[in-house]
Amino acid sequence: MFKVGITGGIGTGKSTVCRIFLILGIPVYDADSRAKWLTENDAGIRENLITAFGPAVFNGPVLDRAHLASLAFVDAAKTMALNAIIHPAVGRDFNDWIKDQSDALYVIKEAALFYEADTAKEMNEMVVVTSPIALRIERITSRDAHRSQKQIRDIMDRQWPDSKKIELANHIVCNDEEQLLIPQILRLHEHFILQALS
Repeated sequence: MFKVGITGGIGTGKSTVCRIFLILGIPVYDADSRAKWLTENDAGIRENLITAFGPAVFNGPVLDRAHLASLAFVDAAKTMALNAIIHPAVGRDFNDWIKDQSDALYVIKEAALFYEADTAKEMNEMVVVTSPIALRIERITSRDAHRSQKQIRDIMDRQWPDSKKIELANHIVCNDEEQLLIPQILRLHEHFILQALS
């Protein structure tokens, strides 16, 4: 199976890009949403999160994401501890998911931390979605009312800058609300089909 990774910092519009690929009939694995599901449904992850961050990260059966973020994204070591719990579980879940996509021309995995987690090498090609910082902050603020400006900046500081991701990526999608998004994605779609069939 030809595997495409789509990444980019928080607020760059990865999900918007992936929704267009979904409309084109390409299966998309959303690592962030699957990670959220796994944290509340996988007993091993739950136990590891409590061990690493304390019982207050769960409110009954529900993960208190804002509290976890306040602990995990202010310290590099704690961010690494969180990633060490979540990323291997998401990787296993993705491998299970991909077995059910045998009819697809190719598949997409959307994840914010491909390079940070050193999992980009598992993809055939990588796409980085970029956006200006000010626009990203505006999007996050309107989408995630529970996040403070400080939390947003802390998350951004723990993610690689666009410039570093662009150096390693095969493709760039500019989502600055000035360049048209759909033509960029259609060109990539045609390219991935050719690669998958070759």
